[in-house]
Amino acid sequence: MTMGFALFDTAIGRCGVAWGERGLLGVQLPEADDTRTRSHLLQKAPGAREMMPPAEVQKACAAMAELLDGEARDLSFIALDTERLPAFNRCVYDIARTIAPGETLTYGDIAARLGDKLLSRSVGQALGQNPLPIVIPCHRVLAANGKTGGFSANGGVTTKFRMLAIERARIAGATSDDAPMLFDPGLSIAPRRRRG
Repeated sequence: MTMGFALFDTAIGRCGVAWGERGLLGVQLPEADDTRTRSHLLQKAPGAREMMPPAEVQKACAAMAELLDGEARDLSFIALDTERLPAFNRCVYDIARTIAPGETLTYGDIAARLGDKLLSRSVGQALGQNPLPIVIPCHRVLAANGKTGGFSANGGVTTKFRMLAIERARIAGATSDDAPMLFDPGLSIAPRRRRG
């Protein structure tokens, strides 16, 4: 099977994407430099070669970049190859993919949808192993009471909050216009405009 990878520009920095014949194998949020981004991406898709992405992967990259630029993009059209992942993780990721931009769920919400609220910790562990952030939006999953929970990407919860701020997210379960936002509107975390 031919596997490829490429880096692409977004409002939060250069991300990476790896693909195979059945869909995306990995997405990498920006690291301190391109070398580290490539290295982490290749851990998700060992043996992939850097190359020009095929049209469907270019379309996926463009959609991810638009989402990170503040557009409420639906990424459910992007084909993923998750066959090698544990079955439980795939179930968690399927639920996470249903969370729309600007919305959030808690680890407990996902555990309840899986049939057992006591699975919250396992849900958190599965999301911490997510090889396809952005497309599987683990940043939209919070701990109880709107607390951040963890985030394994470079920058940790700061990156998580930045992504949620770009999406203008509200706390899970909140209704009405006076529902608290997940970020301080006074913070300077607006997305950067892409060059060129």
